[in-house]
Amino acid sequence: VPRCYLNKQLATVRVVKGEPAELSCTVSKDDVTGTWFKDGLKLTSMDGVVFEKKGLVHRLIINKAADIHAGKYRFEGGDVKTEASIFIEDPPQVDKVLLKNLTSVPTVAKAGEGVKLRIPFEGRLPIRATWLKDKMELADDTRIRVDKTDTFTMLSIPSCARKDCGDYKVRLKNDSGILDIDLKLVVIDKPQPPAGPIKVVESSANDITIQWKPPKDDGGKPVQRYVVERQQVGRNDWETLGETPRSSTTFTTTKVEEDMSYYFRVRAVNAEGTSDALESGEVKAAGKASPGAPEPPEIVSATRDTVTISWKAPRKTGTSQIVGYVVQKRKKGTTTWLPVTNVPVKDKKLKVTNLKKGVQYEFRVAAVNAAGTGDASDPSQPICARDPTKSLGQVQDLKVSGCNSTSVTLTWSRPEVKDGNDVTGYEVEMRPSQSSSWTKYLTLPSDATTCTLKGLRAKEKYFLRVRALSNAGPGETAELEASMGATAPAVPARLLIGDTVKSLLVIRAGNPVRVNIPFEGSPAPVVTWLKDGLPLPNRAATKTQDGTTRLLIGAAELSDSGSYTVELQDGSGKRETFSFQLQVQDIPQRPGPLQMDENVPNTVTVTWEPSASEKWDKNLYYTVLKGESQKGPWRVVGDLIYNNKFTFTSVIPGRDYFFRVVAKNELGASAPSETPKPWRIQKTKAEFQVKPQKYRGVNQNQHPRFLVPLKPHVVVTGSECHMSCAVTGHPPPKVTWYKDSRDISKDPNYFCTNDFGVCSLVIPGVTKQDAGEYVVEASNQVGRVSSRAFLAIKGN
Repeated sequence: VPRCYLNKQLATVRVVKGEPAELSCTVSKDDVTGTWFKDGLKLTSMDGVVFEKKGLVHRLIINKAADIHAGKYRFEGGDVKTEASIFIEDPPQVDKVLLKNLTSVPTVAKAGEGVKLRIPFEGRLPIRATWLKDKMELADDTRIRVDKTDTFTMLSIPSCARKDCGDYKVRLKNDSGILDIDLKLVVIDKPQPPAGPIKVVESSANDITIQWKPPKDDGGKPVQRYVVERQQVGRNDWETLGETPRSSTTFTTTKVEEDMSYYFRVRAVNAEGTSDALESGEVKAAGKASPGAPEPPEIVSATRDTVTISWKAPRKTGTSQIVGYVVQKRKKGTTTWLPVTNVPVKDKKLKVTNLKKGVQYEFRVAAVNAAGTGDASDPSQPICARDPTKSLGQVQDLKVSGCNSTSVTLTWSRPEVKDGNDVTGYEVEMRPSQSSSWTKYLTLPSDATTCTLKGLRAKEKYFLRVRALSNAGPGETAELEASMGATAPAVPARLLIGDTVKSLLVIRAGNPVRVNIPFEGSPAPVVTWLKDGLPLPNRAATKTQDGTTRLLIGAAELSDSGSYTVELQDGSGKRETFSFQLQVQDIPQRPGPLQMDENVPNTVTVTWEPSASEKWDKNLYYTVLKGESQKGPWRVVGDLIYNNKFTFTSVIPGRDYFFRVVAKNELGASAPSETPKPWRIQKTKAEFQVKPQKYRGVNQNQHPRFLVPLKPHVVVTGSECHMSCAVTGHPPPKVTWYKDSRDISKDPNYFCTNDFGVCSLVIPGVTKQDAGEYVVEASNQVGRVSSRAFLAIKGN
């Protein structure tokens, strides 16, 4: 309960409307009957006010403060006369039960339904109501409407969507304070389609297994299951194959026919409904296939009547296991292939016998499974059946002599030839870096020492090798590595945002800004950055490489706040954009121009335009300072002000005043906004026409006496002290002020006035040296009288 003990000079009580308050005063004797006054009128009874006396203590108790209770109260009893003021604060308020219901439980709505969030409030008008979502102020648009009256504010969304989910804040603000209400809106809907693409994990003649990913948005309700459907290519109807639980994103169907093609689609289901479908491309069920062709056999060794060959299994084995291989031979230059054995060879190596000495032979193999014999391999290198001679060595000086986006050119020199084993040709092979299998590219005649390999894939690394051929067999291989820069296949330009960048970035001023946005596209798309729809200022730099574009700002400033957009454009003119909001926080910007008005006599009301930072910073407040010259010193007269108005009451007519206002937050204070010229209330003297009464034979002289004596004061260092008293007498007495027995009436550090007996002493900017006893003395021809009071100083 706000209390004021009048004996201790705590002369101001601020009470929130509806709360209790109490004034009390202690007298010296128990039999003293005290009297309470309000605004100069004696109080005998008042609504909501109770007068109480217990021993020496007299109390005025207000059970529930209202506007009628604001004013100046005075207590008189025995030798005690003292006063205090009550100010009624009426900040915005919302019914506590409603407030608890709104803030403790989210508001839930279904997609497509309308939502109205109505907040009734009370408090001193005007009350400014602001709605915010994700720290951004909401305003009327085609989807959202914000209504404001003197008694309520309401947010209306006629048709909710999932993007309306989020945290909302209602901020109610008036001269007495701020009330923030945090709300949460949840919009539920059916899920989005499962994330694609649908992958074929396995396909055979008997079954097909597909796989997908959960939807990116489950609609606010957990996915319960997935429904899988199938359509045979060429038909219009879809068949439901079955369902999977939420934990499973694979499905296997055995309802397939050999060599038939199908489309599959998957839908996600939650409590609100079924999503749209994710469809696959054409999926073909495998048939019972024979094996593919193996690679050409390799020559292992040769004698005068035998040749030993080896080979590898084919990449495509068909739909059943390979049980063996058929091996065939032919003389070079003929077209007839003859079987080497009567039954398939189970091993992958064979020594062929009964060959004629000096004749060149070629060999090929074919794999066998349950479906039959597969395609035959290409022929091996020709080999002559004769006793072995020393094989050829490596080709000399193998190197890459040229490379472009689609090919690489190799050159080499002939190997050393011994024992008449002459070169009959060259064999060129290659393999990608991710493969372990070598592929024969071509065979060249003996006079060729260069070769160009074409049709290479983009950004691929290849291993290349060349070996010389002779009648004695292939020579040693020479190998090198080549990295290709071939043009990549066209990939549509697409931003890969994911969770890497949020829609709102908050950066403290002075800190660097680094935003990385990955993308894909081939050929490389054109990347453009914009700020608020315009090219970036010179302060901002961008860098794009290796599928990432970066925004760089060395030290963020308030001017960097705004909407940033990155745009991709591919060669076909297709564009894709992404935008985000950058908010730079700093010490507040200075308030707007100041304006002074004398709305109440002998007061000045200072108003100012809000700081531009007020829109973003909920913790911003204002401090008002006063000076008696533009150079200061400046003293705080108002602090923690959350509106744009302040009334200064201790105005002395005839004196110049300067005011300045600064905006503050947790980071610091803004530059001040100041009054362009001094403020002054003209000092006017009231004109009186005094008609003295005519007394016959009566002495009109009167001894000086104080109608209102000086009172002791307790003030804070740096504030202003105003002492006053009222004196009468005839002739009008001369008034002199003393401090510690020193005449201060003409001291420039004090300001003394005497307006028809109302005497004032003003001490601006009180310091500890001003503490002590002050005496005011009134004297005329008849006599002399004085009043004393002490000034006590306490620190901030």
